[in-house]
Amino acid sequence: MSSQRCRVHRVATKKVDDWKCSVARSMTVLGERWTILILREALLGTTRFADFERNLGLPPDRLADRLATLVEYGVMTKESYQEPGQRRRPSYHLTPAGRELHVLIGALQQWGDRHLSRPEGPTMVRKASRTDRPVHVAFIDDLGYEVPADDVATIPTGN
Repeated sequence: MSSQRCRVHRVATKKVDDWKCSVARSMTVLGERWTILILREALLGTTRFADFERNLGLPPDRLADRLATLVEYGVMTKESYQEPGQRRRPSYHLTPAGRELHVLIGALQQWGDRHLSRPEGPTMVRKASRTDRPVHVAFIDDLGYEVPADDVATIPTGN
């Protein structure tokens, strides 16, 4: 493997700042399976710890750890709320950086729908809010035109 390319083996043992490659840095924050599912839930509007726990079936200690990581790296914020007569509880909200991950989640869903489809079809569809027209994830150039994935060159910068 060229020294210009990302080496992503053993990502979990390194800190974010240890990686030159932005994909490897991102994976140290987002690469754990449950993290992506937590983000999916957050994008669907889930904010309360108990709701994440119920929707995902994730053990509370692992959920707390994953949420803490997302808060630490600025993907989510931790706030608190209190129902009448109840103790204060945490809620978690996507930051602007977290909302940017909607494209990543959409790309994963799109890929899964295309290559790991179920006989009954997808469980969700993506549509533009204003037009109700189907949308898809794609590469867009700086003039706003879609570029086919096989026409996208990834060029090392030497940085």
